[in-house]
Amino acid sequence: MNPATPRAARKAWLGLAVLVLPVLLVSLDMHVLSYALPMISASLEPSSSQLLWIIDIYPFMLAGLLLTMGTLGDRIGRRKLLLFGAAAFGIASACGAYSDSAEMLIATRALLGIGGATLMPSTLSLIRNMFHDDGQRRVAIAVWTGAFAAGAMLGPLMGGALLEHFWWGSVFLVNLPVMALLVLLAPVTLPESRDPDPGPFDLLSAVLSLAAMLPAIYGVQHIAQDGVSVTPLVVMAAGLFLGYVFLRRQKSLAQPMLDVKLFRGKGFTASVTANTLGVFSMVGSSLFTTQYLQMVAGVRPFVAGLYALPAAGAAMTAAALAPIVVRRVRPAFVVGAGLLIGAVGFVLLGRLDGGTGVAALVAGTATMAGGITLVLTISSDMIIATAPPEKAGTVSGLSQIATEFGGALGISVLGSVGTAVYRSDLAENAPGGLEPTLLESARDTLGSALDVAARLPRDPGEALAAASRAAFTHGLQIAMYTAAGLLALMALLAFTLLRRVRVGARAEPVGGTPPRPAGRPRPAAAAHAAPGAPEHGAPTGYGTGGRQGPSHRRDGERSAPR
Repeated sequence: MNPATPRAARKAWLGLAVLVLPVLLVSLDMHVLSYALPMISASLEPSSSQLLWIIDIYPFMLAGLLLTMGTLGDRIGRRKLLLFGAAAFGIASACGAYSDSAEMLIATRALLGIGGATLMPSTLSLIRNMFHDDGQRRVAIAVWTGAFAAGAMLGPLMGGALLEHFWWGSVFLVNLPVMALLVLLAPVTLPESRDPDPGPFDLLSAVLSLAAMLPAIYGVQHIAQDGVSVTPLVVMAAGLFLGYVFLRRQKSLAQPMLDVKLFRGKGFTASVTANTLGVFSMVGSSLFTTQYLQMVAGVRPFVAGLYALPAAGAAMTAAALAPIVVRRVRPAFVVGAGLLIGAVGFVLLGRLDGGTGVAALVAGTATMAGGITLVLTISSDMIIATAPPEKAGTVSGLSQIATEFGGALGISVLGSVGTAVYRSDLAENAPGGLEPTLLESARDTLGSALDVAARLPRDPGEALAAASRAAFTHGLQIAMYTAAGLLALMALLAFTLLRRVRVGARAEPVGGTPPRPAGRPRPAAAAHAAPGAPEHGAPTGYGTGGRQGPSHRRDGERSAPR
């Protein structure tokens, strides 16, 4: 630890408590619809594609706009952006609660994603600027990660409790008082900060970042769901091409929206990848487990939510232990072990069948949540530790892109894998004599199949319900084993790519910037750096321990007056 680095005062920890509010709420909103899906299916009658978009569009918009909003926060002020996002999130929540069609719900979920995109990078970048001490920053990010993971697990519980007594739109209205509280408390507990020299805002890069993501995910989703065809291939290729154009543009700009040189560091790249894959598997699994509890095991929504409590407890415990463990064990072993623990959890989930009850589900989700939260806590800190305070919003946005893109991709890919297996199995095992239109409706989703079964005579109805539940469970098994395999592979990569990274060592030079020769005079601007800001080459919490070089510039960072 740099002895000159100031430690955060009590007000900073009060501010952290306020920052937990939007993190918890955005995470809850990613999962709170899980148990409302059957009610939404019955009320709005969405197609299988619309149902996936109702779930997907929120994290897609988050992922597509996070980098833009992080950069915007560096320019206009992170606290100001946070307050703007809170107001937008509240308005979109009120609209979503009273949606009367699948198209309207998709549109309001997209608006929620835009509002959420202003919240997430603001919280993490404010933490970066409030906690300069490495140990305190790790604790703060552990709290932040624990809130995010707890929201993922408690979302179904809250949703289940509301759905026991109210209509499905009530899951949106709980956002309003939390956002109101944030708007009241943020101005008095959070400092304002911004980049004093941000450069011009690149609107073209902002458009490209969003335009690249939506087509690429749309193509992946529809190829997995409906098979290979020309339209999704063309759309996905267009998205990938726009992503290439975006990256090329960033390399040519003097002040890019995304500094691609960050990815030259193996530790940074491994952290982003582990973060993405961890959220990919955690969020993707929730699409199956929530429906399994309600529509296969026959559990009431609130009781189903209670089964998420062990996983929430495991996640918060792992987040609390992460800063302690990483001081004694190298990040490579902590991240690798966390990924392997998560893989074990998915193997347990893959053993579910219609007769195992929920014990295996509770054990699997708790094991998975504990392992992956350990990974997310360490990887998030390693990502944000590379950021100088004046660019914290941009790097925070990149960190959250990994998180939100992983969640969206997990729902899309794992959901599509499960859907493909479900449709194939049901086509083979559905009772004979069904009208083609009814069979096609039953192959859409499990909820549609059970609705069709309820309208049929007793014997064919029971046969269709049993076949659809078996098909869904088989799809769940294949998706869970897929996630387990990906986590095990990432664990091997983490052991390899992070093996040189140590806590408290000097940071690896980013982008190959050569070290300043010994004896070279300190730049004049550095003499006016913010108090407590480490000099070039000072420890940033993580580094290779052997290679010394300058970190990003921190000169000139200042806090704007409140």
